[in-house]
Amino acid sequence: MLSARDLAADIRSGRTTPEAVLEQVAAAIAAHESEVGAFVTLDLDSARAAARAPGLAATPLSGLPVGVKDILDTRDMPTTYGSPIYAGYRPRTDAPVVAMTRRAGGVVVGKTETTEFAFLQPTRTRNPRRLTFSPGGSSAGSAAAVAAGMLPLALGTQTGGSVIRPAAFCGVTGYKPTFRLLPTLGMKTFSWHLDTVGLFGARVRDVAFAADAIAGRGLDIGEETAEAPRIAIVRTARASAASPDAHAALEAAARAAEARGARIFDLELPEALEAADAIHGTVQDFEAALSLGDELDYDGDRLSPLLRGHLKAARAIPPDLYDGARRTAKRARHALGDVFAEVDAILTFSAPGPAPEGFATTGSAIFNRLWTLMGCPAINVAGLSAANGMPVGVQVVGRFGRDRQALAVASLVEAAITA
Repeated sequence: MLSARDLAADIRSGRTTPEAVLEQVAAAIAAHESEVGAFVTLDLDSARAAARAPGLAATPLSGLPVGVKDILDTRDMPTTYGSPIYAGYRPRTDAPVVAMTRRAGGVVVGKTETTEFAFLQPTRTRNPRRLTFSPGGSSAGSAAAVAAGMLPLALGTQTGGSVIRPAAFCGVTGYKPTFRLLPTLGMKTFSWHLDTVGLFGARVRDVAFAADAIAGRGLDIGEETAEAPRIAIVRTARASAASPDAHAALEAAARAAEARGARIFDLELPEALEAADAIHGTVQDFEAALSLGDELDYDGDRLSPLLRGHLKAARAIPPDLYDGARRTAKRARHALGDVFAEVDAILTFSAPGPAPEGFATTGSAIFNRLWTLMGCPAINVAGLSAANGMPVGVQVVGRFGRDRQALAVASLVEAAITA
């Protein structure tokens, strides 16, 4: 994989150039894309022109190639949202996060594959770690492109588990920031209280560097790791859904972090937080039925049966049930604030296990949806493997708005498990 932070440092020092890095990426794409299928659109010629811009090396991203999930609008490339309804659609403007990425010196190489409207219908993308296994979803193309060394950075999104899960399956770092740290305007909305823009990179320091470059929020941790953090191991009431590989990875990560000075203890979530897990789907689906209502009414026959059926069922959710779910979520956020008064980060499962073999499913968000609902930062930490050799991630969850601290804890866990 390509380290975004190291490449940017090499560009700024003159050891390489944006053009040379782009050609390295182009060679990897030529070698792997036909098998992996991470991109729905590629425009290497335009990227080459952009990489020649004067002064690019001095920008925050130093001309690094970036992939953009095809759920985010781009003015110079089609944006299809993973649906035939929008085949060839050309937005007039970039999504703000895409514009921010370009202004920071990122060179957009192409649009990465997304599931249909970032829901559950699997894409054509394959897992670079083993091509017969799922890459996860919905940000399948972004995770796979980084895992295959075809990109140092890619933008993704998460409404349930669509950054953390594919990052875990493909063995890369996935970072879901605090809710709305990166703007979601110009993203095809599924759920406006849940949709979150995130990042994929090789290591924790790479996504921290990229988030800082794009958003300018002091998130570049460099070589920093947290000092003696208080880390709570949270298995949740759904622990029985985690495979032996997932349990083994969580235990290994905890013990390794403890050896690095972390203070580790087990924690059972308060009842208010466990109650919130069950209502994520109510919030998501009520809003999705409204967000995609026009597509269902006028182009329903062009939706997958999976999504069409889901949206029709979601229309039956009464507003008072949705309002009650949002109240439950609010109580849970207060309870989580109390938890974080005693801990610096939570360590939990990223997914129920390694990537499933085959392509019937993108996997389960059972260990992601609560943290998305809470809006707090979450990072998949890579470096551990299942018995079959496929990656198994662990997830670091931080306090709302304390992304730098969460990233520093994740960096410590990463250093511990990869030592």
